[in-house]
Amino acid sequence: MVALGLGDINASAKRVAQSKIKEAGSNISTPNGTPVDSRASSPLVKIHPSKRIDVLEEYAKRSGEKPKLNLVVIGHVDAGKSTLMGHFLYALGQVNERTMKKYERDSHKLGKGSFAFAWVLDETGEERERGITMDIAMNSFETEHRKFTLLDAPGHRDFIPNMISGTAQADVAILVVDATTGGFESGFDANGQTKEHALLARSLGVQQMIIAVNKLDVMAWSKARFDEIVAKLGSFLVQAGFRKSNLTYVPVSGLTGNNLIERSKDAELLSWYKGPCLLECVDTFKPAVRLLDKPFRMGVTDFFKGGIGSGGGVSVAGPIDSGSLQIGEQVMVVPGGEMGIIKAMQVNDEPANWGAAGDSVLMTLSGLDIMNLSTGCVLCSPLHPVPVTSSFVAQIIVFDIKVPITSGFPVILHHQSLNEPASITKLLSTIDKSTGEVLKRNPRHISKGTTATVKVQLANRAVPLEMFKDNKQLGRIMLRKGGETVAAGVVIEVSCQYLYEKQTSNFSSA
Repeated sequence: MVALGLGDINASAKRVAQSKIKEAGSNISTPNGTPVDSRASSPLVKIHPSKRIDVLEEYAKRSGEKPKLNLVVIGHVDAGKSTLMGHFLYALGQVNERTMKKYERDSHKLGKGSFAFAWVLDETGEERERGITMDIAMNSFETEHRKFTLLDAPGHRDFIPNMISGTAQADVAILVVDATTGGFESGFDANGQTKEHALLARSLGVQQMIIAVNKLDVMAWSKARFDEIVAKLGSFLVQAGFRKSNLTYVPVSGLTGNNLIERSKDAELLSWYKGPCLLECVDTFKPAVRLLDKPFRMGVTDFFKGGIGSGGGVSVAGPIDSGSLQIGEQVMVVPGGEMGIIKAMQVNDEPANWGAAGDSVLMTLSGLDIMNLSTGCVLCSPLHPVPVTSSFVAQIIVFDIKVPITSGFPVILHHQSLNEPASITKLLSTIDKSTGEVLKRNPRHISKGTTATVKVQLANRAVPLEMFKDNKQLGRIMLRKGGETVAAGVVIEVSCQYLYEKQTSNFSSA
């Protein structure tokens, strides 16, 4: 093993990639917008110049239409997230009448008639039998001014890793809370998931959020109950880092559909609520800022053997975090350094020739062994490989923990769809949250509410990470222990200890 600095590693990886690319032959040309290194006489893609797509130009045309946003629905288990969004999609016409009738019949047979709308998103037999969401369910819909990819996240604490994976892909969120007596309290107080989901969403980069106060019809549309929830939750969310102006509260009923896509006509609600319905609130989300000018990065959330349609190869799915790509280009898998060529692509479930930051992509790659893929690996540009590290420095904020964090504290690192055992090996400093000023160097411990700089060491293997200043999506991390989230933060320094010989070997066999 050779220990290298980050600059050395990027330079070495680029040299190895370029030497391998040269072997591909002179009939390959450089992708549009890709910086050409003076050492690389041959390019990365087998695309004839006449067939090359100007992705930035095409993106500009598409942006003239409706902006696209990834929306995650979060909240405590039994808050009614799946029922709410299932009814929402049905009311928008995303689910036809025949399918909905079937869900109603089948749910009644199981004695779960009230779950019919939830089945729009909870598709597996186990989810329907247990009445809880276990994995991320995806769908899409449009409003008057926006296009959305919908991610329904599990609320049960056993499936928090799946919730983190889904929320890491989101631009905006709907937090669903149960307004019934005891319902809100069970989610908001000790061991409830309302607080944790909100903290996780903010830590993963979500800045705009709608709070859907669900089941308020059970409380006879009580203004007092709504105001109580808004006061308690609003204070917490502002402390968690949300701006008050980016939070919207709306009373709804997922089961009856009241105030979902049309303003309520219920006299009890109208007596005090004159605001928008859920659909109108969703339609006002501000468009997200996309990292189009950064190198291509895509975290892998799923992969399988076989291509799109009847083609061969390996198919890979995930959200594009930064940059762009098109059919015919080569991409690198990190860790490993294996390369594949894009043969076919779907963007947001539609056949496409290109994709850009913010798109959910399913693509088929040729020349790649499926054994070199794993959930949490990253696809990137071979000329700009993602750093791979087993040690890094992060600035974290510590959540509500029972035991202070000390040197050697074991954690599970969550990074997009990846989770790996690790430990906090060194406490470097505590920091003033407001000013960023160092308060104390080398503290003996850090407790809840503290902002600190720490060094983290991976236990088993190196993982792809980038500094937050270079790529916000790949620079966010979450630390959990014993089924609870103990801290979240951003990567500020990457200390790469890289198996250079293994990397060279991988390139040689690509």
